[in-house]
Amino acid sequence: MPYPDGLLWGDERVVFHKHPHWKMLVLPVLAFLVVVGLGCYAAGWVAGQSWRFYGWIALAGLGGLGVLWLTVAPLLRWRTTHFVLTTRRVLVREGVLSRSGIDIPINRINSVQFRHSLLDRVLGCGTLIVESASDEPLEFDDIPQIERVHSLLYYEVQPGPAGP
Repeated sequence: MPYPDGLLWGDERVVFHKHPHWKMLVLPVLAFLVVVGLGCYAAGWVAGQSWRFYGWIALAGLGGLGVLWLTVAPLLRWRTTHFVLTTRRVLVREGVLSRSGIDIPINRINSVQFRHSLLDRVLGCGTLIVESASDEPLEFDDIPQIERVHSLLYYEVQPGPAGP
């Protein structure tokens, strides 16, 4: 059973399910390339030293930690973050070791807005702003296909002929 099917109620169905936009992965990929590049450069410099074996071990350890911290951790955070729109609610789940989430019932949503910069427009993503019966509007950043999500959510919020 794929995520989030186990979270659905009776006749509830998934309308939209995405991870954050891939632009969140640009810096981790660049960090990976920098760590590997610096590691290769340093390994070449260490190769001419009498202590090269210990230097290579230290470089491998530092490079491994750098890749884990700067690349693998953000990739896992991206992979474990879900934005889900169903016929009854908006769900957001995030976290690797400790999970957090929010559910907003569709019938409690008052307004739906989106915002995106020029770069976001080119990439097809943006920020979704959901105002519900709660105190403050909630903002969800880096939602892919933001205009489609906005339209789908607006459609789900509007009462149909038979009501929500």
